Amino acid sequence: MAGFLAAGPPAAAADADLVRNGGFEAGLDGWSCTGGSGAIVTTPVHGGGSALRATPAGQDNARCSQTVTVKPDSAYTLAAWVQGAYVYLGASGTGTTDVSTWTQTPGAWKQLTTTFRTGPSTTSVTVYTHGWYGQPAHVTDDLSLVGPDPGGPGQPRPPAAPTGLTASATSPTSVALTWSAVPDATSYTVHRDGAAPVSVTSASAAVTGLTAATTYTFRVSAVNAAGASPQSAPVSATTPGGGGGGGLPAHALVGYLHASFANGSGYVRMADVPASWDVINLAFGEPTSVTSGDIRFRLCPVAECPNVESPAEFKAAIKAKQAAGKKVLISIGGQNGQVQLASTAARDTFVSSVSSIIDEYGLDGLDIDFEGHSLSLATGDTDFRAPTTPVVVNLIAAVKTLKARYGPDFVLTMAPETFFVQLGYQYYGSGPWGGQDPRAGAYLPVIHALRDDLTLLHVQDYNSGSIMGLDNQYHSMGGADFHIAMTDMLLTGFPVAGNTARVFPALRPDQVAIGLPATTNAGNGHTSPAEVNKALNCLTKKTDCGTYQTHGTWPGLRGLMTWSINWDRFGGWEFSRNFDAYFGG
Repeated sequence: MAGFLAAGPPAAAADADLVRNGGFEAGLDGWSCTGGSGAIVTTPVHGGGSALRATPAGQDNARCSQTVTVKPDSAYTLAAWVQGAYVYLGASGTGTTDVSTWTQTPGAWKQLTTTFRTGPSTTSVTVYTHGWYGQPAHVTDDLSLVGPDPGGPGQPRPPAAPTGLTASATSPTSVALTWSAVPDATSYTVHRDGAAPVSVTSASAAVTGLTAATTYTFRVSAVNAAGASPQSAPVSATTPGGGGGGGLPAHALVGYLHASFANGSGYVRMADVPASWDVINLAFGEPTSVTSGDIRFRLCPVAECPNVESPAEFKAAIKAKQAAGKKVLISIGGQNGQVQLASTAARDTFVSSVSSIIDEYGLDGLDIDFEGHSLSLATGDTDFRAPTTPVVVNLIAAVKTLKARYGPDFVLTMAPETFFVQLGYQYYGSGPWGGQDPRAGAYLPVIHALRDDLTLLHVQDYNSGSIMGLDNQYHSMGGADFHIAMTDMLLTGFPVAGNTARVFPALRPDQVAIGLPATTNAGNGHTSPAEVNKALNCLTKKTDCGTYQTHGTWPGLRGLMTWSINWDRFGGWEFSRNFDAYFGG
């Protein structure tokens, strides 16, 4: 009896945090979110390097949950840090009274806390967080359930976070990572910006498939049977430049020259185009009819442009520009030049007629400026990776034929509107059930199929409605924010129509330029030089970003495009002079 009394009662199971991956450092491991509503973000975060962002949609309140093993007849404390209005935290299946708590107001991080006691036979509960119908996205981090450990002492625990992480760029497309080995870790997960995590078994990794002249941020977590550790402190590395495509300078200025018509900006002779312009797009080659595929180009008539040069002078000026390292392209389409290659006959006529223009004027390549109703997707054509619509399939085939005919130095650029590209993040064609505008995202299959041949994509960030960015917020033209959000989508990639199984891959930064109007007269959405510079600072240096957080830093961003050279002259060359000042031209 004395010995029994001396020993005392058996020790109670120690309190522990029983939630798996409550800091979301291992992505959504351990969590289930309704309707694919949950996503991992790196900003804002409360602790560590990641947090959960969930977006209610329709009748889905964006509920993310996890079932946790607990001890019967025991007290537990549930807590989480949240941002957003009407964010709920709760536990169900407690065996007693299920509990929940919520916050009403958005703004700074707020901690939600509630307690409950499990029933006498309860061995598991479900903890959850969700938003409310019609509300914007909310963020949750550092969710914990603290109480008696049903497994008792000696049960396995997730390992500690790795330390000593270093990153070194070993080529324009690869980075080497090393870190200190973590006791009890059986593997490690490498996290890079918004890319999918990669699992490795040793304390080092070679990350490949990267883009030249681009800054990447890495974190590492350790893993064992009990779960994942918090992520390590971040490190960054910048890959060296890998050279430019199409013989362009590292930072290029692209402009459209009104060669076949005049408007209020006045006519500019080819020989009078300043040396600032690296790519000169001749506007426009237009079809004889919408569906003919027969493209024609002529200089502006004397009656319309009294100072127009002769064809011989025009061709000589093109050669002089090329001798100075400039590229001169024929731009097909424009606002009034609807082109629909609905048949193979139109496709073949397009190839032969465009080739004739290129050969006659000795041009360097082709700019595709299909607008209006030139591109739309047939009902049922829902996968940008395998298009079936004839006008899309025939355009891709025609451009590939031209590229093969003229060889690797052929310059290919595109100038779609945001409706045909970034809107594809929300909508693609007429949708799975029909009823949507079939033009939504219709450029995506063309860009994707030709990405290995593409020199430059310069989406028109003007004459645009508000477009949803990767932050699931709408952005409006006219300021740095719009250009930052729209360009980030191209350089990060995005799920098309929200389908995470169909992700439009990121383009290389040297393939991307920002398209803007040169003056307020040139188009809606004019952006002041100061705002243009803010956008460039954010995208290439990650400064002046405002409230939008980009998914990377791209010092290799190719440059700017403008409509147009003529309007820039009309505005006193403000646009091109600002470009030269920014990039040291």
